[in-house]
Amino acid sequence: MNTYKYSAISKDGAKVNGFLEAVDEYTAVSKIRLECPVVLNVEELKEQSGLAKFLNADIGGKKVDIKALSVMCSQFSIILSSGVPVDAAIRMIASQTVDKKLKTMLEKAAEDVAQGSTMSDSFARNYPQLPVLFIETVRAGEISGTIDRSFATLQKYYEKNYQLSAKIKQATSYPLFVLAVAVVVLIVIMGFVMPKFTSMFDELGASIPAMTKVLILVSNFFAKWWLLILFIIALLVILVEVWKHSDKGLYQWAELCLKFPVIGPINNLQACTEFSSTMSALLEAGMGVADSLEVTSKCMSNALHQKNVHGMVEKVQTGHMLGDVMKESGYFPQVLNEMTAVGEETGELAGTLSVIGDYYTNEYNFATQKAISKLEPTLLIFLALFAGFIVIALYLPMFTMYDAM
Repeated sequence: MNTYKYSAISKDGAKVNGFLEAVDEYTAVSKIRLECPVVLNVEELKEQSGLAKFLNADIGGKKVDIKALSVMCSQFSIILSSGVPVDAAIRMIASQTVDKKLKTMLEKAAEDVAQGSTMSDSFARNYPQLPVLFIETVRAGEISGTIDRSFATLQKYYEKNYQLSAKIKQATSYPLFVLAVAVVVLIVIMGFVMPKFTSMFDELGASIPAMTKVLILVSNFFAKWWLLILFIIALLVILVEVWKHSDKGLYQWAELCLKFPVIGPINNLQACTEFSSTMSALLEAGMGVADSLEVTSKCMSNALHQKNVHGMVEKVQTGHMLGDVMKESGYFPQVLNEMTAVGEETGELAGTLSVIGDYYTNEYNFATQKAISKLEPTLLIFLALFAGFIVIALYLPMFTMYDAM
């Protein structure tokens, strides 16, 4: 799928600029003409890869506060369902929003909507970092006339994501704290304690046990080459990131993530959660199955799953059932495939995917917590062995030091 930048003349004679994704330029022009009869220019945007893509990547993680986004969606759902005009609703919510980025976006969006722009286009234009799911769900609600329900669906989706993320952060906080303390202690011992012990041993001329010699050699090595070690580590991190951002490395890394012993099953459960929850939210907003699949593919974390879901779009457009297409792909578990097929047969696909999404969310949460619970004792045992080695290596020379005195 390629991204195209276009300019065109809308049905009311206004000049429109925007972006869209299509297989080729011909398809892009066909999509544009559905809303704009006159197409002025269509230009394909070449995607960066490798070093350029890495250097231009966003720094600092996600730009959108999911909790703030969830609260905003809840406010929109309540206010719009009461019959308040859209531009007035946006102004009301902007005055109550604490998040600075969302507040600025809403203030600008209120002006755009008052001048005739749609909410989805205005949101995307004034806050490009907003999730694709959010923009497309709002757009689907505008088209179907159920914008309040779309915001209600988004509120439930982002609230669930926030709660899951908060649980994972809480579970990982203790192991990370222990690891950070261990690193600090190691730096203090190697940088300050060991040099003093080494000078004492040299002055007394006492024989040094093998364990202590090893510790001294390691300490001297880090003291001498710490800058080079940091440079090598930084270089390796950059090379790995460049490889991960390249066209070939992106899929190789995605495949590795799915094959790791513990991380692989967790990533698969995450993919099931993302697929079910996103598809359910889009279908409840009134979007068709094929369009929902196309948007869902952009929301998948793993590149292989993203490519796989995107490959389903054309098959569904040609009349194949989603459940059958998922079975053929072989990427999703049988339970998800069967439940999707049942939902299609009963005409309750959105509701079925919502239920199965909750199931996989719980499974993903349980698997993550289980992995972390195993990590904690493993980390503590490793640190205990490491600390024991240092203590023994420091105390053994004491006996020879007493004899030397």
